[in-house]
Amino acid sequence: MDKQLANTILDQLKNGEIEEYIVTKDVFYTFREVVVNREDFKHFSGNAQRGGKIIYTYIETPRS
Repeated sequence: MDKQLANTILDQLKNGEIEEYIVTKDVFYTFREVVVNREDFKHFSGNAQRGGKIIYTYIETPRS
């Protein structure tokens, strides 16, 4: 996964085009780097699952 694709996916989450996106451990660091460098990063929530998968969702109210 490249950073452009990660940004596209995050934009789709933000716009409601997709409800969630599952990130596998092999692309986690690239995806996370893109998330934390966005101005709206506190609106994204990552929920860790077994096997190294993380389910990302967009929340309207930013985390504190």
